[in-house]
Amino acid sequence: MESEIKPWGSYEVLYEDSTCKVKKLIIKPSQSLSLQYHYKRQEHWVCVAGTGEVFVNGQAGTIHPHDALFVQYHVTHQLANPSTTEDLVIIETQVGEYFGEDDIVRLEDPYNRSE
Repeated sequence: MESEIKPWGSYEVLYEDSTCKVKKLIIKPSQSLSLQYHYKRQEHWVCVAGTGEVFVNGQAGTIHPHDALFVQYHVTHQLANPSTTEDLVIIETQVGEYFGEDDIVRLEDPYNRSE
């Protein structure tokens, strides 16, 4: 399946059909994804390794191994790895009507990527 290197780490697509897409995200130490939201998909995150900082709809929290979090349509969200030595590993299940990377609306991006 598809695998891609990103500035924050990498992801691998584990499963995909017309109703869902499952990815394994590996977020490198001291890195984060952009603060973003989606129009056409919701996301379920399950932490499998490491401890992450999560920001969902303006609220900060922590996600530990075996924790799960649900992010609805249009809700701002971000994952960050505060560790300086260990990867953060998240299984992300996307559900909705469209799963393209162009459904990412970035509000803040530490890597200065444009839409």
